[in-house]
Amino acid sequence: MTRRPQKTSRPAKAPDQQQADKPGFSARKIAADILGNVVHKKRPLDGELDVASGHSGFRDLAGNDRALVRAIVGASLRHRGEIAEILDRLLDRQIPEKTGRVLDILHVAIAQMLFLDVPDRAAVSLAVDHAGLDRRARPYKGLVNGVLRRLGREREEITADLDANRLNTPDWLFESWQAAYGEETARAIAQAHQGEAALDLSVKAEPHAWAEKLDGKVVGAGSVRLAKKGPIEALEGYGDGSWWVQDVAAALPARLLGDIRDLKVADLCAAPGGKTAQLAAAGADVTAIDISKSRLKRLAENMTRLGQSVTTIASDLREFEPDAPFDAILLDAPCSATGTIRRHPDVPWIKKPYDVEKLGEIQRELLDRVVAWVKPGGLIVYCTCSLEPAEGEQQVEAFLERQAGKVQLVAVDQQEIGGLGKSVTSEGYLRCLPCHDAGPGADSKGMDGFFAARFKVS
Repeated sequence: MTRRPQKTSRPAKAPDQQQADKPGFSARKIAADILGNVVHKKRPLDGELDVASGHSGFRDLAGNDRALVRAIVGASLRHRGEIAEILDRLLDRQIPEKTGRVLDILHVAIAQMLFLDVPDRAAVSLAVDHAGLDRRARPYKGLVNGVLRRLGREREEITADLDANRLNTPDWLFESWQAAYGEETARAIAQAHQGEAALDLSVKAEPHAWAEKLDGKVVGAGSVRLAKKGPIEALEGYGDGSWWVQDVAAALPARLLGDIRDLKVADLCAAPGGKTAQLAAAGADVTAIDISKSRLKRLAENMTRLGQSVTTIASDLREFEPDAPFDAILLDAPCSATGTIRRHPDVPWIKKPYDVEKLGEIQRELLDRVVAWVKPGGLIVYCTCSLEPAEGEQQVEAFLERQAGKVQLVAVDQQEIGGLGKSVTSEGYLRCLPCHDAGPGADSKGMDGFFAARFKVS
């Protein structure tokens, strides 16, 4: 009599492993990890989300889960002030430090419940699971469950009177904008930061034709704004190097150099290369200089895709000396980047007033150095992606005083920048604000915050 082989049953998974295997759990856990790294350890969000060198768990996720992590972390940062106020209203006392990811877990769950299309049940369940699997957060698992369920029941009452624009902007930033632009404009800037930035492209030629091909519209001084977002590598023209991603405001400073065909032009602090591509496409002999070798390598890769030939030099500009003077210089100086909050929502939470002060010293030094690098009669365009006057108007006014007789301001005309009159100041500076329109129509609202000034060297 032949015996049948007995079936072997697989060992049951431990409860902890069952929770960790739930669909969507890994994405939420990694979102909380990344959020904590950004707000507590001051790590730039771009670095955490880099698919080659970023957060190890993020790199291991499938594409759809990576997109979910980006959405969750983005919403958590854009609405961080609101979420903190909501938690103050829900908690009887502050959560102690050294409790693992409790606050990050709560922020991630609330961002999903209030600002993303995620059912409360899923957001709450996965947050409770996460707290239960975190050794230091485990004692607060019941609190996480209770707080989130109460928010689900009472969300209207709890969120009714929130001043989102004010809450989501750190005091020092809002006060800076209020002093520079007034209360109404400061609030409009803060409101613009609540939404994601549009996807704008700079094209080598024929912007209207490319707008039609890519289902977009022409905005600013010839940028193409797309109606829908998606993988840029899949768009027509990417492989041919016909265009590159660049915010409509970021595309304006290079235009202030005018006709640069066959001129020797330096692009300083050049990486990642959007302005370098503009200068090369305009026919200039471009030298791109940046302190970061890795960023320059990426710039060179971008230029290869675009079919542009430029000279690259890795150097600290405070130590660099050119072999011969240039016909023109574009100095995109290191700055606090507060004009890019729409696409970099971590900026308000990792930058401090000290950063503006420290970077201002570097800006001052670079401006004074580059005057000697330009031929008499040549142009210098100084720009920063900052909303802070200390990195824009005030920096330039001090520069003009120090260099009196050597440089003179050349005012910007609105026709040079596509007729964007609101973005030209009475002094003749370029000052783009995130609440400015890039053209007519609701789909043209918003741009990066940018400052630029143009000088002629005697």
